[in-house]
Amino acid sequence: MSRTERTEPTEPESAKSTAPTEPTEPIEPIDFTDPMASTEPDESGPDDAENTRHEHGHEHGQGQGQGEGKPPRRWRRRLTWVTLAVVLVVLVPLLTAGTVLRVNFTGDPADGTYTRGRDALWLGHAWVDGRKKDADVTALARQLNGTGIRDLYVHSGPLEHDGSLPKSAYPRARWLIDSVHREIPGVRVQAWLGDILAPEHPEALHLERAESRAAILRSTREILDTGYDGVHFDLEPLHSGDGDYLTLLDALHEETGSRDVPLSVAAHQIDPLPGFHSFWGAVTGHPKWWSQEFFGQVARRVDQIAVMSYDTMQPLEGTYGGYVAQQTALALEVTPPGTDLLMGLPFFKENRFGHWAHAETVPAAVRGVRLGLSRADADRPDFGVALYVDFAATQEDWAAYRKDWVNTP
Repeated sequence: MSRTERTEPTEPESAKSTAPTEPTEPIEPIDFTDPMASTEPDESGPDDAENTRHEHGHEHGQGQGQGEGKPPRRWRRRLTWVTLAVVLVVLVPLLTAGTVLRVNFTGDPADGTYTRGRDALWLGHAWVDGRKKDADVTALARQLNGTGIRDLYVHSGPLEHDGSLPKSAYPRARWLIDSVHREIPGVRVQAWLGDILAPEHPEALHLERAESRAAILRSTREILDTGYDGVHFDLEPLHSGDGDYLTLLDALHEETGSRDVPLSVAAHQIDPLPGFHSFWGAVTGHPKWWSQEFFGQVARRVDQIAVMSYDTMQPLEGTYGGYVAQQTALALEVTPPGTDLLMGLPFFKENRFGHWAHAETVPAAVRGVRLGLSRADADRPDFGVALYVDFAATQEDWAAYRKDWVNTP
């Protein structure tokens, strides 16, 4: 997710690749003084051959240019070994990691690892800008009937880069809130707010500025005054260890607590290996993951934390499901009792670097969630899944959610 909710089609943070260039082989030098040198056998005597080697600098690898005169066959052998070494250095860790994740996807989930009635659904901006009507709310009520969905995260921003939020961004919010309360009793409507963050983006929201954090707090107060049942923040890309974000959460939680409404956040994935965000950030400039410690620090400051457990770069259903199982267990280890932990389900289809629709499926995600829950805290009540996103979901996605997580046909 990003500053504006995902639209169809979109490719946020897509990695572009270029076609590899074909490697060129060293060209064997031709002696133009003997036009038959490359086609007829050498019939010179030992002394002539020795003189020829010294003349062309072959002896002891010397020549007029760097490396000039070395037998091309020797360079080809070296190039082959270097290429093989590089391939092994890259592929072996990847294959090992893939094997571990695939093994992590094996076994049977514990009995009873199904919905606890604390699930959530991300809804697009059309619900508050005038595009949706009463008939759409009625259809949504039918869709949610019999599921475990308790919260709707309704895109009501984005925030401006200074942290402010014009009321014109959510003109139909009051209509939606009243309609949901009437048609779907017990379901809460939360304002989904977000923006892109500095320093990765030069023109973006700066959390290190006290005035920006103060503006976000004012925007939160204003939008809650509209009647929302809570507020859900998605600020990206948020680097692990960001103390300014923690300071903001402390202020926001004090405000939401005074109103007895939940503070919810979307969270980055947790390091699959210790310190992996530091390595990835050094290589790509985009750390992507959070440390498990930082995840816990965030979880202790909010009422709900929803892991964006999609866009994982996994190529197969088996490795993706194993990855979700790992993420679920890691998050459970540091999320305190009383904070709802939700794992994201990919209710959208994209094919790009970072997300493969054939791998990141709802059945694989749900099975991974159930396996991780089984291994870490099978009976935890403060747990659910979050469905991303309504306007991209298919009937197959909804059917898989109902069958595999709600445990109904």
